[in-house]
Amino acid sequence: MHGERTRSITLSSISQLWEASTRREFLRVAALGGSAILLPTLFAACGDDDDGGPVDPPPDSTVTLDLSSDPGVLNYAYALEQLEAAFYTQVAQSFYPGITAAEQQVLTDIGGHEVIHRDFLAGALGSARIPDLMVDFAGANVDFASRFSVLSTARIFEDGGVAAYNGAGKLLKDVNNLLTAGKIVSVEARHAAVIRDLIRPGTRDFAGDDVVDPSGLDQAFEPGFVLQDSGLGQFITTPLEIIS
Repeated sequence: MHGERTRSITLSSISQLWEASTRREFLRVAALGGSAILLPTLFAACGDDDDGGPVDPPPDSTVTLDLSSDPGVLNYAYALEQLEAAFYTQVAQSFYPGITAAEQQVLTDIGGHEVIHRDFLAGALGSARIPDLMVDFAGANVDFASRFSVLSTARIFEDGGVAAYNGAGKLLKDVNNLLTAGKIVSVEARHAAVIRDLIRPGTRDFAGDDVVDPSGLDQAFEPGFVLQDSGLGQFITTPLEIIS
């Protein structure tokens, strides 16, 4: 092809996340080092877009998540999507030895989804979004050359992500924001199921008793538990303060 290939993809609504053509185009752009760009179709009650967004804080600066408002709750989701996107980006930089073509495709697709989720939330929050968070996988003993370590960590992220969205949904005041969060968490649940199946193929672990209760309902964790006790917080080195 002649000329420079495009390194961004523009989305006008979250519904585009589920279109196969969008996913294929995003993965092509991501392979070139590009990203998703969101048109200013903001969530209700979120801040206006600006040109540069927030400036990254020093590593020891505290980032506050005010869960009394919809932007605060969406920033909580944005924090989790930052973490997941960073993890799968690092996984894809050098896949673990012996990875199968099917596993590589699954992890690549999941990573693409997480980056789109992250960029969508960033674009929708605009100037109300929190800065980029500092993450550390080495300090949490993640071995990216180990299939067991990568998939076990992915399970922590995906199970935790589902429970996090489920627990935070009740805090959203605008029904449109709740609808958007529901569309994202349903994708996270698909991720969780396929990761669990990669770890224990052919078993019922994809919807095991440790995540689905006797009533057929998935877990729901409070934000404080997710960031402090569930295991997700150990990967984020930026200090976080939660205000409810």
